Amino acid sequence: MIEKEKEFSEKIIQVNRVSKKVKGGSRIGFSVLVAVGNKEGRVGVALGKAPNVRDAIQKAIRRAKKNMFEVSLQGTTIPHQVKIKRGAAKILLKPAPTGAGLIAGGPVRIIAELAGIKDLSAKILGTNNKLSNAHATIEALKKLRPVDGN
Repeated sequence: MIEKEKEFSEKIIQVNRVSKKVKGGSRIGFSVLVAVGNKEGRVGVALGKAPNVRDAIQKAIRRAKKNMFEVSLQGTTIPHQVKIKRGAAKILLKPAPTGAGLIAGGPVRIIAELAGIKDLSAKILGTNNKLSNAHATIEALKKLRPVDGN
């Protein structure tokens, strides 16, 4: 168990306090959005919900590890430009020259970092909702295909 903790990096993208009306009043809980990656091309994102933050984080990490997938990389960047629209979220990912760094904000930056992408230019064009943007980023990374050098 200790070795697996070192293998993957985890980052919390968002913690939400949610409440539900029940007979006795309000029942509060937490939903936590977590990204997990090995910084070598594998990344996953998941949402965990629980009555307390610690349990929600553990649930999210466990689910994110199950949802991990391989990202197609070309050196330190992505092979081609990709534009995704998922709900209200619109994400544009562009390859950047070596040494440009990660030019991205919010969940896109966190996910790209954990995937091991070092050079990327990205723009969030739609909503500011972190959950929507995180899922749109994952969808965009899944659409990446290696480009043949012929």
